[in-house]
This record gives sequence, C-alpha cells and structure tokens, in this order.
Amino acid sequence: MRIFVTGATGFVGSAVIHKLIEVGHSVRALARSDIAAGNFSAMGVEIVRGSLDDHDRLHAASRACDAVIHTAFDHDFSRFNESCAQDQKAIRVMGDALKGSARPLIVTSGLAYIAPGRTALESDTPIVNPAYPRVSDRTAQELATEGVNSMVVRLPPSVHGQGDHGFVPRLIATARATGVSAYIGDGENLWPAVHRRDAALLYQLALTKGQAGDRFHASAEAGIPFREIATAIGRGLGIPISSLDEAQAVAHFSWLANFVGLDARASSDFTRARLGWLPTEPGLIADMEDAGYF
Repeated sequence: MRIFVTGATGFVGSAVIHKLIEVGHSVRALARSDIAAGNFSAMGVEIVRGSLDDHDRLHAASRACDAVIHTAFDHDFSRFNESCAQDQKAIRVMGDALKGSARPLIVTSGLAYIAPGRTALESDTPIVNPAYPRVSDRTAQELATEGVNSMVVRLPPSVHGQGDHGFVPRLIATARATGVSAYIGDGENLWPAVHRRDAALLYQLALTKGQAGDRFHASAEAGIPFREIATAIGRGLGIPISSLDEAQAVAHFSWLANFVGLDARASSDFTRARLGWLPTEPGLIADMEDAGYF
C-alpha cells in the first residue's frame, strides 16, 4: 500500500513510518523542514512539503494514496484551542479526499479524558469537555457516518521509549528542578502506557483489519499507579518521593497537575481481539530504567 503519514517527524509518527517500511509499504510523509525531508528521503520516503494548514496539499496527498495515518498535532499548550481547531480542519480535509472509497483514514486521539475514574472501553464515545477542546475522535466518528472508512487510535498519556519528550520527561524535569518526585494523595490514580513500537504496530494492523467507526486503545498497560511512576523517577534521580495534596500539587506541577491527577485506566480488549495486537516491548517502569530517561 501507498500510505500518507502526517506527523512524520514526531515521536509516534516516525515509529509508524519505520514500521510501515519494515512490512513493505511505501510512504508519503508530510514534512515542514529541510532536515526532516532529508532524513526521510534517505529512507525512500516520498516527501510532501507543508503543514496541517496546507489544505490543498493534504487533500491531494490523501487522494493519491491508499490510506492515510494522521499522527500530527501541535502540543503547544499555550495555544491549545488553536491546535485543536487546526487538527479538526485537517482531519476534515483528508476525510473529504477519501470519502466514498474503502481507503482507510486512521486518526490519532487521546485516552486521558474518555472515562475519568473508571476503565475506558473502546465503545466509549468521547465526553464533551469545554476544558479539553480536542475533537479528533469525534471528527473521525462523524466522517465514518459520511462514507469515510475512518477509525481512531487513542494513545495513552505515556507513549514511551528512547527519545520520549512527552509527559514522563516533563515530570522528570520537574522533579529534578524541585528536588522531590511527587504524586497526589495516595497516588493510586492509574495511567495507561504503551511503547512507541507497540503503538506503531497497532497502526499498521489497523490498516488492513480495522473497520469504519472502530476505536482502538493503544494501552499495552491498562493502568500503572502514578505513585509507581513517581517512585521510579525518585529512584532514577536519587531524590525523595512525596505525597502532595491538590493545592500543593498545583504549586509543584503547575499546568501538569491536571494530568498528574488523572485516573485514566483503559482496556484494550477489543483492540487486541479485532486486530490481533500483542504488545511485546518493555513496560513503562522498566523502560524508564533502560531507555535513557535519566
């Protein structure tokens, strides 16, 4: 298959491209910089120069391919509303290019706010939360009712592995700066996690085994007590571990406090059954010790 991938230089997107090439697919990749274009050209990847705002290029690239995998998202939380609007428009443009065909569109979303306080299931529709305006999931579901073979991969708060620059490295930076690795309350709130290579495998399997409207959970680990993550950080840095109340957590973690306090456990039973997905990479705690996090 010839597959168009957005977010190609990202932590997840780059792993997806490597996996697709490994199993024999050809790839077109959206790239904004000369450096990114050069790196991927050396791998035999065809480069589409542009960004998510270049709608004509997104549309043309999508129409010219057998499938689209959308992993791009601007995670600058200082302009989160704008990033969400940009994402929604881009998904719509790519979906329109595939409408009426069987060619799959795989859209990336998050697990964090699907079912706070209970185990999230693939059958759960995303909640409407004005504080979290990302609508990648809902947009893909709308397209599925409009004749697009669209489906969603929901990623957990921690997608880990060598080169991780997500939540765990930010937690490590906070702990290093404050001299304390902290958690909130009893630290029993649960974070799902997945290794980037296991996530890449899920996307690859969804191309041929997924069906329109499917939602997949890339939760290799359904839920790790946050206290265990804080303990691993404390051990890795050689600093104390401490429990904080909610007011202390806001002062300690700043904007990260909302994510630190999440209870976002998630089942992947449907995903494993539908796709035959079997994660084989190290879990988060083991990976933190061996993948250069400290």
